[in-house]
Amino acid sequence: MSQSLSASVLLTAALAPLVGAVVTGVFGTAFGGNRIGRAACHSLAIAGVLLAFVLSAHTLWRVATDGAHFNQTIYTWMVLGDLKMEIGFLVDGLSAMMMCVVTFVSLMVHIYTVGYMHDDDGYNRFFAYISLFTFSMLMLVMSNNLLQLFFGWEAVGLVSYLLIGFWFKRPTAIFANMKAFLVNRVGDFGFILGIGLIVAFAGTLNYTEVFAKAPELAKLAFPGTGWLLITVICICLFIGAMGKSAQFPLHVWLPDSMEGPTPISALIHAATMVTAGIFMVARMSPLFEFSDTALSFILVIGAITALFMGFLGIIQNDIKRVVAYSTLSQLGYMTVALGASAYSVAVFHLMTHAFFKALLFLAAGSVIMGVHHNQDIRWMGGLRKYMPITWMTALLGSLALIGTPLFAGFYSKDSIIEAVHFSNLPGAGFAYFAVLAGVFVTALYSFRMVFLVFYGKERFDQNPDAHHDEQHGAHHAPHESPWVVTVPLVLLAIPSVVIGFLTVQPMLHGDFFKGAIVVNAAIHPAMTELGKIFQGPLAMALHGLTTAPFWLAVAGVACAYYLYLVNPALPATIKARVMPLYTLLENKYYLDWFNENVLARGARALGFGLWKGGDEALIDGTLVNGSWKLVALVSGVVRRFQTGYLYHYALSMILGVFVLMTYFVWR
Repeated sequence: MSQSLSASVLLTAALAPLVGAVVTGVFGTAFGGNRIGRAACHSLAIAGVLLAFVLSAHTLWRVATDGAHFNQTIYTWMVLGDLKMEIGFLVDGLSAMMMCVVTFVSLMVHIYTVGYMHDDDGYNRFFAYISLFTFSMLMLVMSNNLLQLFFGWEAVGLVSYLLIGFWFKRPTAIFANMKAFLVNRVGDFGFILGIGLIVAFAGTLNYTEVFAKAPELAKLAFPGTGWLLITVICICLFIGAMGKSAQFPLHVWLPDSMEGPTPISALIHAATMVTAGIFMVARMSPLFEFSDTALSFILVIGAITALFMGFLGIIQNDIKRVVAYSTLSQLGYMTVALGASAYSVAVFHLMTHAFFKALLFLAAGSVIMGVHHNQDIRWMGGLRKYMPITWMTALLGSLALIGTPLFAGFYSKDSIIEAVHFSNLPGAGFAYFAVLAGVFVTALYSFRMVFLVFYGKERFDQNPDAHHDEQHGAHHAPHESPWVVTVPLVLLAIPSVVIGFLTVQPMLHGDFFKGAIVVNAAIHPAMTELGKIFQGPLAMALHGLTTAPFWLAVAGVACAYYLYLVNPALPATIKARVMPLYTLLENKYYLDWFNENVLARGARALGFGLWKGGDEALIDGTLVNGSWKLVALVSGVVRRFQTGYLYHYALSMILGVFVLMTYFVWR
């Protein structure tokens, strides 16, 4: 029998990181007089997130074992007629899982930050930001209404702006955080339009009430068009997800956001913020199930992102950017699953990806520390001898990423590919090709990074940009990172290996998401077909050894091995032969150029034209100045008739009568 969760426990889980953020941000920085030191700041921040994780894990346990749930209003902000604006929590399988993922990854990042940011002047400020981000993300995933969802949505956007531009004295960081902020505003414009349409036609912000009215909304047409209202609503909502979850063409902000410190890459751009859009679409599944058009749109956008962003990962030399483009590609996989109505598979991949991608980002940060802040993988090599823990955990994360059977990524990635195969929507054929081809591409760029960083010849002493030892004039030798860095790597590596095996049955083929995710199996049969062929996690892994995705992954690893260890001169030859293609990839399909030279300049030209032609010429020149000039002109003519002579006035009257008589006679 299901039980209700405690409101006080849920409030504590959500507010604990906020308390840590406020105390650290006020009393640990110059804003509050630096009253507490570094140790107190990171202890408070870590304690707040640890408490949130413990309570989230307890909540998840109760949801999974007792069927516990919570859906209540905590606070009513205001009432406008029949519209209630409230703060409330909805905790079911979907939100409880998200709470655990957010708080666990955040906890690992908090601990890791103690070592990674040790020498940074903004140490305390950084902890305040990441704790505030954790609070914002919890409010987003726990909300039971669209108002609170939008608050959390914008709050994580704001904090990500602060974190990407954390090193605000760097021009590249300022450019990157402004770019992220502006691109997300484009997506958020669509998102708020979707919310506005829901409020206008459903008259409520509450999830449960909106979903109850979904069948009625599905029968309505968008005013003045032949489009279905539900399709317009769903596409507007998904445009918000395109911005937040970095889908083509609104993906351009995410690679540049690597300008922020590495812990931010793990927290925001692997496990939490970028998955907010995936979570939102899954939460809104009762609406999306009524629009095949919207689902096809999602399917195609996800497929484009999954494949074409993977291509960009192949040519990257910055270790963090390789992982960043990998994140873009995997977000595309999640989006493809959403489009196939396999919402639970998308969220399952969200969870497994959170662990192994956070692991890869933190491992990249550990490598950067070990080689003294060099990020170019061309000047690494042979690091497994110097950094054994980082090497092993990065290898495990990479094996999970490429979908190696028994690893976490295999169960979610293989399920996505099968779900798309069973989809009957327009665009499913292209999406199936994209996710299959993406397996080879993922394996190629992932193990290109692994082989260049940890294997082969040691090249870190040949880096022309490396820092020299002032006393000896020699390059520093690489070194393993301190325990505050390696312990989070080990703790993230464990779920990266086992979490898929343990949870694939209840999350995909059990009742874990019952009531949280809605699928019309008669129209969208992907999940039903997946259930028919599933015979357990071990059988799935053994069968996976015979499937195309596995052999494509093997081919990708073998190709990377040959190109970067056996015949390392060959990539340069290939590059010379396909230089136009390489140039296209190096310029990121010229999307940045298009945005800056067409959209931005066009907007500036339009703004200049509206300013000069509209504001100055039309409004000021014609309406404002023109009105008094017209009055002056008319009065200048009329005053000539005001002579003061009676016979002039009599003549005017006679002429007036003559004109009137002539008019009526001719009429």
